[in-house]
Parts: sequence; C-alpha cells; structure tokens
Amino acid sequence: MIKQIIENNAEVKPNSQKLEALKEHFAGCFTAEGAFDIERFKALMKDEVNISNEGYSLDFLGKNYANLIASVDTTTVIEPDLEHNNKPENKDSENIYISGDNLDALKHLLKSYAGQVKCIYIDPPYNTGSDGFVYNDNFRFTSEELEKKLSIDEEEAKHILDLTSRGSSTHSAWLMFMSPRLQLARELLSKDGVIFISIDDNEQANLKLLCDYVFGEENFLANLTRRTKSGGGSAADAFAVENDYILVYARDAEKLGSLYIPFTEEYLKRYKEEDEIGKYFWDTMSRSCTGTKPYLIEAPDGTMLEGNWFKSEDTYLKEKEAGDIRIIKKSDGTWSVQFKQRIAEGKKLRSILIEEVIRRDLLGNDVKSTQEDLEILGMGGLFSNPKTVFLLNYLLQLIAGDSNYIVDFFSGSATTAEAVFQNNISLMKKNHFIMVQLPENLDESARKATGVTKATLERDINFLDDNNYPHTLDYIGFERIKRAAAKIKSENPLFAGDIGFKHYTLKEIPENVLDKMVEFNPKVSEFGKNWLELFGRETVLETWKVRDGYGMNAKIESVKLADYTAYQCGDHLYLTDADMSDEAITALVDKYGEQTAWGPHYIVLFGYSFNFGATDALKKNLPLLNEGEKQIKINIDIRY
Repeated sequence: MIKQIIENNAEVKPNSQKLEALKEHFAGCFTAEGAFDIERFKALMKDEVNISNEGYSLDFLGKNYANLIASVDTTTVIEPDLEHNNKPENKDSENIYISGDNLDALKHLLKSYAGQVKCIYIDPPYNTGSDGFVYNDNFRFTSEELEKKLSIDEEEAKHILDLTSRGSSTHSAWLMFMSPRLQLARELLSKDGVIFISIDDNEQANLKLLCDYVFGEENFLANLTRRTKSGGGSAADAFAVENDYILVYARDAEKLGSLYIPFTEEYLKRYKEEDEIGKYFWDTMSRSCTGTKPYLIEAPDGTMLEGNWFKSEDTYLKEKEAGDIRIIKKSDGTWSVQFKQRIAEGKKLRSILIEEVIRRDLLGNDVKSTQEDLEILGMGGLFSNPKTVFLLNYLLQLIAGDSNYIVDFFSGSATTAEAVFQNNISLMKKNHFIMVQLPENLDESARKATGVTKATLERDINFLDDNNYPHTLDYIGFERIKRAAAKIKSENPLFAGDIGFKHYTLKEIPENVLDKMVEFNPKVSEFGKNWLELFGRETVLETWKVRDGYGMNAKIESVKLADYTAYQCGDHLYLTDADMSDEAITALVDKYGEQTAWGPHYIVLFGYSFNFGATDALKKNLPLLNEGEKQIKINIDIRY
C-alpha cells in the first residue's frame, strides 16, 4: 500500500504525468529507448496545429520542483470518522468534508473523481505578509536527489531546499505552493468544468500567468473585480483599495457551454405575451449607440422612419416576414417599431461584482457584512474575512445541470458548503460538495501571532473548547456545516435534500512505521505483530476503495468465507485480515465456481497480513477458475 507508493515515488520525475499522457496518445513519438522525439511530434501535428516558437513562459524558482511535487503520490491514508458518518443524517449523504493537507487530498480524489468535478471555488492565501502564509512541505528530498531528479546544480538544489524548509513567503514560494495544487485541480475538472479563484493585488498578476500555464490561455474566461468595501481609506498610503478579484478558467472553453445567472421571478413578469415558440414581450427597435448601419423603415401610412435600430436591416426584414415585428402608433401620434424580445437562457454575469447592487437588483435587501452569515450561526468573529454565502451562491447559479460535484480545497469557514445547501434549495438541485481543510494547530499559531490575528485565534480556541473539539482549524468549518444544516432544516421542514456530510481525516504514517514497512519482507518478517492495527481495517478499506476508483461514498459489503470475512466494493474483493485458513481459501474458490453472477475480477491482499504460504495458495488456486465453465480471469494485487 504505502511501501509500494514510496518505491514508485523514488522513480518519479517532474514531468512523469505529462509523459504518461503523451505515451497514451502519441505512442509513435517515442523511440525504442523510451525517449520523446519532438521532431516526430512536430511532423505528426504540423497540418493540424499552428506551432509557435515564441517561447513565452512563466518562470520562477522551484517551478520544476512544483511539477515534481504534483507527480509524486501521497503516502497518507484516509481515516473515516465512523461515529459521525454513521449518524442518520450522514450515512447516506454524498457530501464530503476532508481534514488534511489539500495537496494530499487532491491526489486521493483524483483516483476516483478525475474529470467528474463541475465546479471548483478556492480562496487561497493571498500572500499579503499578514495572512500567515509561509511555504513549508514535508517532502524529504536530499540535495543530491533534487540534483538528479530536476537536472540542476548543487547550488540551485540547496536554494530550493532552503525555500521549502525555512517558511518563505516570497512570490516564488507562493507560486511553488499553488502550482501543483492547480495542476491537480485541473485534472479533477470535467470537460465542461470551471474554476473560480479569489485573489487580491499581491499575487493577481502571478496567478493569472500561472493559470495560463496550467489551464491554457485559451481557457481564460474572466477576471472578475469584486468590490470589497466602500468609504474610509484615509490611512491608505496612496489609494484606498476597495476591490479584490476572482479569476475564472474553464477546463475546456469550447466544451463549457453558456454561463448564465437565472432570471428572478420579478424580472420574468415582463414576458406577458406568448406564441407557439414561447413567451416574449414587445421591445423597442429604437436604440442609440448600436453598431448597425442606419436604414429607413416604412410605417403603415407610408412615413419613412429614421433611427438607430437595434437590429440590422437583414435581420429586421426576416423577422418582419416571420411576424416578429410590429409598428404601432403611440399616443403622441408617432410610430414605434417593436420586436418580440424572447426569454434568454439567463443573464450574463458582469465582470464587476458589487454585492450590494446585486442584492438590491435580485433580492431587494441590504448589503450583508462578511461576518453576518457566521453571526447568524453563533460563530461571528472566528474568521477575519470570510466570503459571503450570497457571493458563492451567486457564482454557483452559473453552473448548469444537476448532481454535480462542487469542490473547495481551501475550505476555511466552509462558506462554499453552506452555499451548496442554499443553491440546492433555491434552484431545486442535488449538487454535492467536497471540502478540504488543513487541520492547522491553533495553539501553535496563537503562540506566534500578535494583535488582531492573535485575538481571532483565541476566540477560535474558546469556541472549540465550548463545543468539545480539538484545537484545529478544520473543526470550525466542520461545526459551521452542522449549524448551517440545522438552520436550513428548521427553516425548510419539507426540504428532503441532502444536508448531511461524511467526514474523513488524512493521516500521515509515523516515520518509524514507514521505516519498518520499507524493510518488510514477507518471507523473513515475523507475523506475530498485527500490522492491520497500525492502520485500522476501516482506514485500509477506505483508502483502497478511493484508490480503485469507487469514491468515498461507495458501499463496502462483507463476504463470508468459512471462518474468514472478506470485503467487496464493486469489482474488487479485499482481504485484509491475517489467519486466512485453507478452509477459507477453499470457500473462496467454491464461491467463484457457483452458478451466480458473483465474481469480482480483482482480489487485493493486505500483504502484511499474509504469510508466504497463504499468498502462494491463493496464487495457485484462483487462476484455475479461468479454466472452468465461468472462465473468470482474476487479478491478484498484493499491497504493502
């Protein structure tokens, strides 16, 4: 399991993932020695792709290191919160909350959810100098390893290691932090998926270039400007900054489709007329500052009307012939040219987001502060600048379809989770969220903090104490989702949608255990120690089913084999426990031989639980099933 991942990671290079993709789609561009032949590739693509030689790219210290980090697999395991997950409101929920490093979480999620996520929203650290961002990672590369893996000299390798270990907050450190996360996020997105990224001026320019590199410049959709405050600013050095940004990229802009905000009921009241095509209202053709060329229109009495017309002359004549144009006399005796204005799919989102204006236009209520959503839940003041549920709900309205995955891997106060709840209610959808939050140690953070930040952290710790939670940041979001769900249930007693969630924690394997795992040899190691207890059966099964593509919500069924219990998920049968007897192996073979539809094609063994004899017996007996009447080809996978 973990031992094999460590061994595979040792062979990984910065562009391993990209090379695998090229081998899959352009196998003919590789030599017999496995080298990629760029000239063959150019010759293959020359008639289809306009190849540029400009060589423009984003460069920063540690760029290749970031690519390497994106390529190596995670050595964490997924521990389910059994007590929470088995509660009635959560046991059938498809919403997911993960406590852990988001880089590890993304690597786990990709195994089951690659290409399935319709929308990602993230609010990453802005690297302002006061937001607490510093780059740290737990990858233990030596200088010599980096020299070899990245093809760099000793000085550059030491510089990168220094950057990754001393807690830097430079632009390069921030880009090195964000790059692998965005690379993995792109792979999560469906072909028609979209990502929204909040940022401010500190890194907006760098983030735009990084996203062009990761997602492709052709998939840039917008740089939304969000008004964050108004008034004040007398203490500003030069300008009173009142905005930040939301960068928007598609996985594939050509497959994205249209993004619209649904019309309100009040807006739709104007569409009072209806014909065989649908609802419409009569709108005026007379518009100033249009791009159409001037032309004359003849009124019923022969008067030639001049004006700046909304439609071109060709379009006007076609619509007039179709009966979609009328010319009527107004009360003042003049003529009015009108056309049938039909209902569009929705309103286009504007690139400047002024929340109080949007609220007034759509809902008719006043602007909310960033704290009000949390104050309503009795959690005010626990976060410095939380995004509003309104903003996230507004963005989520753009996402077409139903039963989509919405991911936020910088979950923070879990605003996105509550917004998914609200969006499902308002638009009668069944979308699901996947939230990821680092379990930051708040005691340690509070010891280092000063001023307002320290006061906020102390409020967080007191809140966690009052609710019997450990002093880690993830449990504030955890509690926020529970309170938001309770509020929704009380306000919408007839709502039958999913307002529960399952909780998982990503666990690091202790260094001393890793050392023992790497040294483990089933032919010589002692089996008196129960290795399964080091992980926990539920953790092993959860990690495996996600690795094998079933996702965190897949059900695992127990399968009785004489005195032994196996576990099945889809086409995989998992054998985790030690002491699998000869009778159990015979029962397994007999079960495959029964005239039923049962017959998983993959048998996975927890290698630490099986001595050499039991493993050998399985390998000898199970292949015989391929020769029987059912002819089942079984793959045995031993994981360490």
